[in-house]
Parts: sequence; C-alpha cells; structure tokens
Amino acid sequence: MKITALGVNSAFATGAFEQAVASEKICEIMGRLAGSGDFSPENMEKEIRKYEEKYYLPKWHSNFLIEFDTVGKRGISPYRLLIDAGGDIRHTLKAVGLTSADIDGIYISHPHNDHIGGIEYMGLTTLFNSAYTPAKKKWLGEQFIVEKLFLEHEWWPKPPESAKPDLFIHRKVLEPLKRAVGPGLDTVQGVPDVNLETYFEIHLVGKQKNGETRTYSFHDGSGQWVIRPIFAMHVISSSEEMASYGIALEHSEGYNVLMPTDTQHMMPPQLVAHYMRADRIYMDCETSPFPSGVHPHLSELMNRMSPDIQKKCLLYHYDALPDVPEGMFCGILKAGDTHIYPD
Repeated sequence: MKITALGVNSAFATGAFEQAVASEKICEIMGRLAGSGDFSPENMEKEIRKYEEKYYLPKWHSNFLIEFDTVGKRGISPYRLLIDAGGDIRHTLKAVGLTSADIDGIYISHPHNDHIGGIEYMGLTTLFNSAYTPAKKKWLGEQFIVEKLFLEHEWWPKPPESAKPDLFIHRKVLEPLKRAVGPGLDTVQGVPDVNLETYFEIHLVGKQKNGETRTYSFHDGSGQWVIRPIFAMHVISSSEEMASYGIALEHSEGYNVLMPTDTQHMMPPQLVAHYMRADRIYMDCETSPFPSGVHPHLSELMNRMSPDIQKKCLLYHYDALPDVPEGMFCGILKAGDTHIYPD
C-alpha cells in the first residue's frame, strides 16, 4: 500500500503569488543577448523584466491518495482511493499527474467543504466519461450517457454500479453529504431524480442501524488491508456533535495505519487505545497563533501526547510548518510525500 499526501494544509490556507520567468524564456534571452554581443547583467535584467508573470504557489487542503496493488474499477492496477476530496481535488490530482479518470474510489470522513469540495468534480467528470470503466464502455456502446439514462427508463435514477466510482462513507455522514452536494450534482438535464447514487456506488461502512459493523477489504499484493471507520470528535455545533470518521487500515500481517482525519486532541479519550495500537499515525496539527479548538494544536501534541505516540505521528493540516525538536515526531508532511506500508 502506498499513501501519498496530496494536500497537507489547513482549511483556509492560501498560497502566495510570485513574479517569475519561465526557465526556457531565460535561456532564450541569454542566447539572444550573447548572439548580439549585447550581453551584460543590466541588459539581462532589463530583458527578463519584460517577461515576468505572476505565478501562484498554492497550499492544498488536507487529503490523501491510497494505492492498493490490486485491479480497481478502471480494470487496471492499482486501485486508487482518495481520503477526502479537498476544497477542490482537481488541482491536487493534477499536481501528481492524475485526473478523476485515474481514481477508483473516495472515502469521506465528514461533510466540511475542505473535505467534500471535490465531490462535484469527481461525480460529473466520471459520469460523462464514457470510458471511465470497461463495464461502462460496454454498457454505453456508442450512446451518450444522458440519452441512455433518459430513453431507457430502467436505469433511472442511476447507471449500473460497475460504471461509477466507489464512495465509502459512514451512514451518519451520508445524509449531510447529500444535502451539501445535491444542488451541484442535480445538473443532468432531462433525467429525473438525479442524486448521489447516480454518480457513485455507495458503500456504507461502520456501525449500521441494526448494530452490524461493516468494514471493507482491499487486496494488496499477497496481503490485504481492512478499512474501519474510527469515531473522533471534531466540532460541537448548535449543541450537536459533528464527528469526523477517520479510518484505521489494518494489514493481514498485523501492521496498522491510523488516519483520524479532523479531530480534537484525544476526543474522546478512548482514541488513546487506537493511537497506542497504531504503527503509523497521520495526525492533523494546527500551528496558528490562536488555537481553534477543533483540531489538536501543536502545543497539545508536544506537551500532552506521550513520546511513544509522538514518534508514530506524521504531522499535517497546518498553516505554517510546525517548529518541533528534531526526532520528537515521525515527520512533517509536505505535499507529494509518499510512504509504502508495511514498511
């Protein structure tokens, strides 16, 4: 299993604009000036200034890509699973050379915008991608998706499951997600009753109303990983709790990766047991001067977390990079960082 940090910054992080010139243009300018015999530092600077452009250096919201060594919905390996969809997943995917066409499934931890903002992009672009899966290509033939849905009533309100990306979600997150993304997804003209199920094959994980607890297994080479939702307190809003359902990834050989997603520091206290059991923890970490109270602040992680757990933690979800003593934590994530498990 390979985990890539697509975005590591906080919900409201913004990047910076810089004036710059493309390296190819600089080489062209140098060659031109050298050929004309007019090369000097002053002329070089003058010419470069003519070609300056404003470039944006973004700070992506926190989201991850997990790749399992097994065939996915797209009919090829690896199976690619997004852990949350960021404020806009298009850009984080492009940064690693991918698009929605390369993703097999999504896990949604909770319905805040910086975790579900990419759902509309994922849903609409895969719906209108006639070759998204081999099964979809066969099902559609040469027909346009809207005509297929509109003219062949037996498909209302959704295409077959094999034609859509997977969506893994806790039942308590599903209804808020539908309310949040419903209007943006209700754009397939002429097709009645368009809903989340039109775009995604939904897999409910975690404890069900009947008391059953559902997990999901992914093959990974000769082993397998089981994903299990983990309840963590994130926000108490209007006197009601909003949990963030992180996941524990448990390998058949016993290795355990914990991704709490957004949580308060050890809330509820029973989380300590999960942290102790984990071999690696992806830990959200505020670095702002004024703690929000809805994420663990760096000061809490440094002063209240046991050294044994600290050493398991890869920190992310910050404004500025955490300033921590060397060796206190396992690491500080930057966008694009990858790790292979079991390590």
